[in-house]
Amino acid sequence: MFDIVGVALLVILMVLFGALTLGAWKTKSRWLKWVGTLLSGLLTIIPAALLALALIGFYKLSQRFDNPVSEIQVARTPAQIARGEKLANICVSCHTPGNQLPLSGSNFATKFEFPPLGTLYAPNLTPSGNIKDWTDGEVIRAIREGVDRNSRSLLVMPSANFRNMSDEDVQALVAYLRSQPATGKPSPDNRFNVLGAVFMNLSDFRTAQQPVGHVTAPQPETPAYGKYLVDILGCRDCHGDQLQGKVESGQPGPPPGPNLTQIVPQWTEEEFMAFFNTGIQPGGGQVPILTLKSGFSEPRMPWQVVRAATTDDELRVMFSYLHALPPLESPTR
Repeated sequence: MFDIVGVALLVILMVLFGALTLGAWKTKSRWLKWVGTLLSGLLTIIPAALLALALIGFYKLSQRFDNPVSEIQVARTPAQIARGEKLANICVSCHTPGNQLPLSGSNFATKFEFPPLGTLYAPNLTPSGNIKDWTDGEVIRAIREGVDRNSRSLLVMPSANFRNMSDEDVQALVAYLRSQPATGKPSPDNRFNVLGAVFMNLSDFRTAQQPVGHVTAPQPETPAYGKYLVDILGCRDCHGDQLQGKVESGQPGPPPGPNLTQIVPQWTEEEFMAFFNTGIQPGGGQVPILTLKSGFSEPRMPWQVVRAATTDDELRVMFSYLHALPPLESPTR
């Protein structure tokens, strides 16, 4: 992942402008001495600072984490595979080119119009893809802790949400991943350039989490189970840590969503269910479509993903949880 050419170019620029600074300092003309030293010195500092930030960024990208790997082997029962297929719909936006199963991988940076930071792929998760030789324990660690087989952090992986996934559900997801039709070949490795390494210091893409251990889901048909579903579905990524909404920040990432603590308590259960079945809000408003220049298009609120990933009963307990939330003030910036 190290950009030798980019780093070498920064070193050359730093040495070149450093030599010019030294030459300007030695000139006999007082005016040229101070102006030349100031300008060339500034031009020396810029590549030096970028080099330092890039090296720190590459260090972060290569950092290893000692999260242990369980020796579990998933049974892959029909019930597990069916449950895992529901949960796999959470992953379609990133791990598919067309937002449909199977999870055959996608060019993530191109799909979501990232700046020219290098190559960034959401890998092929089918049996012919990137995890075909991984153990079940390694796949579970990647899902819930954001750490790959080589103990490095995965990038742009919602492991902060998936760490809440129960042992039963994460095993079901692995069962489905192993049972998908083998599609395509492994996705290319991620390779960040110097700009990407510098950007790592401004917006860290690493997603490694602390070891999770065992997780048990709350009892179904309870508001606590509704919260569990909200957590693993990643609703807080768009709607804020307390579901109080977010505002546009100008940074890459999920689009900001409205304040659910004020909106959902005004809906009936029937309206909530109708929204996730049709995408039509109470009063008749359609969810706006988010369309990027890359051709990627989906509703700004991915109601279809939530619908595909949940059962009717699960949607109802999500409603119960959200409907009972105390109203919070929406952020202003």
